[in-house]
Amino acid sequence: MKKPSFRYVGHNIPRNDMMEKVTGRLRYLADHPPGGTAHARLLYSSIARGRVVSINTEEAARVSGVLRIYTPQDDPGIFFNSATSFPDQPDLPDERVFTETPLFVGDTIGAVLAESDDIARKARDLIRVTYQEEEPLLDPEKALVSPSLHPGLPSVLEGTIAYGEEPSLAESTLEVQHTLSTPRIHHAAMENHLCRAYLDYGDVLVVESPCQMIFSIRFVLSQIFRRPLNRIRVIKAPMGGTFGGKQEVILEPPCALMALDSGRPVRLVTDRAETIRSTRVRGGAMGRVRTVANQEGLLLHREVDVVFDAGAYATGGHRVTLAMGKKLSRLYRIPSQRYRGRTTFTNTTPSGACRGYGSPQIHAITEISLDLLARKLKMDPAELRLKNLVYPGDLDPAGGPPLGNARIRDCLERGMEAFRWKERSALPSGEGRYRQGVGLACATHGNGYYGTPYPDFLSMALRLCEDGSVLVNAGLHELGNGTLTTVAQIVGEVLDLPPEKIFVTEGDTQLSPFDAGCVASRVTYVCGACALELAEKVRQRFIRQLGEVFEAPPEEIRLENARVHLPSGKILSYGEAVCGISKNLREEVGEYLHYKPSGNPASFGVHFAAVRVDTYTGLVKVEDFLAVHDVGRAINPRLLEGQIFGGVQMGIGMALTEELLWNARGIPKSDSFSRYHLINSPDMPPVRVLLVEEEEPGGPFGAKSIGEICTVPTAPAVANAVNAALGTELTELPLTPERILRALEGLEAKG
Repeated sequence: MKKPSFRYVGHNIPRNDMMEKVTGRLRYLADHPPGGTAHARLLYSSIARGRVVSINTEEAARVSGVLRIYTPQDDPGIFFNSATSFPDQPDLPDERVFTETPLFVGDTIGAVLAESDDIARKARDLIRVTYQEEEPLLDPEKALVSPSLHPGLPSVLEGTIAYGEEPSLAESTLEVQHTLSTPRIHHAAMENHLCRAYLDYGDVLVVESPCQMIFSIRFVLSQIFRRPLNRIRVIKAPMGGTFGGKQEVILEPPCALMALDSGRPVRLVTDRAETIRSTRVRGGAMGRVRTVANQEGLLLHREVDVVFDAGAYATGGHRVTLAMGKKLSRLYRIPSQRYRGRTTFTNTTPSGACRGYGSPQIHAITEISLDLLARKLKMDPAELRLKNLVYPGDLDPAGGPPLGNARIRDCLERGMEAFRWKERSALPSGEGRYRQGVGLACATHGNGYYGTPYPDFLSMALRLCEDGSVLVNAGLHELGNGTLTTVAQIVGEVLDLPPEKIFVTEGDTQLSPFDAGCVASRVTYVCGACALELAEKVRQRFIRQLGEVFEAPPEEIRLENARVHLPSGKILSYGEAVCGISKNLREEVGEYLHYKPSGNPASFGVHFAAVRVDTYTGLVKVEDFLAVHDVGRAINPRLLEGQIFGGVQMGIGMALTEELLWNARGIPKSDSFSRYHLINSPDMPPVRVLLVEEEEPGGPFGAKSIGEICTVPTAPAVANAVNAALGTELTELPLTPERILRALEGLEAKG
């Protein structure tokens, strides 16, 4: 397909905030709080389950500079759910600002407010808490049959998604069953969690937060403090990373409570250990997969039963469980399928959104299982997938939105050629200490909320200013991935204006139009499409106004490179044209647009991994990696590739090293980077990126999402490569050296 020629779209435009970041001029929320700010530190539970019997604050209160100490007695008494955005959402309200019945190590039972952060920490550490401790519930499978952690609320949430009729088994069919599991994972953003709150003129509660959903924070705070929504202002602060960890409302309630109580600006921060223990994790999942196929490799039926560990509180945990099931019908053509997802609760850190929202877990479970099926069929794993993958235009048999221009087959076929799959997969793994292997995995993800119970809509305003620059007023959230730059490129392409002349705002609930937030991989496909339609609307208005002022046919007026070319031969700058319109028509050049998507197509990706396994130590080295993605169109290839590099790094960590663990008392064993092992630069393989750009209808210039799906196929691709190298059937992630050596010992015992 021949690519159309664009001036800005498809080009590596530098990020709009690049110079501010590299020169250190960008002020993050942690930088130099304003004078008069009080500093807060939270008091966390040191037990996993029990009741606070007493809190001795005498010694802490004597520390000079302490303003106030908060305990469970200061809780507003309102139960809330940190993942809700609207009143009718059914997520269980089971959280409180300060609790006297902690349910995990890191649960918030109080806080210290002081004149400085050092004083707040010192005083907090002098508080003595006496507990009545109970035995924690740590096993999500035991939680299926245990009493609820929350009296009056269910102990298990269950959902099913099914379609088709299970076929009768014949002699020519093959049935396989596997049990697989994925770990709980820390987001590991560079910036720890923090926020700031204060009261402003008009009795407005202002909260500044490096978050992903300002309007969700506003809604939850309104519930807790019984304040009108228009008296709560949430401002999106510059962010140092999130990966979903700052999507839910976590620190904002206690920070707001202390600001309302003290009347002073309050800054609340966490350190790394507190962020790991007390915020959110990617929930672990255990899945049982039963697959029926014929001898030719056609999938006939599949059953997937998942138990998902939501941790101590409901949050959006069951949403993740159901999201897993919704992915299963959008990748392969399977005539019948049954999914059962059960969400359980344990005395561990609550789960929440984490890059992929269930996709990394469910694709790890099913893609590793599919490779083991291929082994049973004595079939190439790539060929097995090619027999079953969806085609462009396919419908979702489970009732979800149509798949759109689904180019997963292109991803696999082009990737096989670029990776030399047939040649490399046929090579022997070796017989010595080191074994070689290659693996692959496919994945799909969505492009927004359309087709789900959650509303997806937004508004934007765009104004061409008197100097020829453009202001886009939007409720966007820049997470560090280049959202604002991408939107500027889209607008610049329509208006034929350099993106550096376009300023795109971030969210402010008092000043910005509504937007659901930077979630669900909706930003490029949904917000970008809104920006495109709005820019086209302004362009049409601009040309019509020019026609009126200069008495020229609109179709003969040309906008090019920030210049207006009139039929008379006269050339004006955009600024001169805007001023002329203001003077003669008494109108501005701008528009406001309400936008809602009409579809939610699937994004796709295939990852290929080559590994070397040391059979003496169990250590795995990923030596080569290819990521192939169906992106519709790359708005900014360099930013897009940067997303993929980071996604691969996270996925390799999920496959090999990253795992949050708790001991028998529910105390975290991995609450620092010395005990929680990330994949660092020396561990990374060379990562090649191959983009399939076949345009997605409905997306801006045919573009669709990349930020979440780019990490989804990585872990199963690496796991499949390890199993291919060793001849093992490893199904429990991460593939730590201990697990690999145990599997090798098992093979030796059998052989």
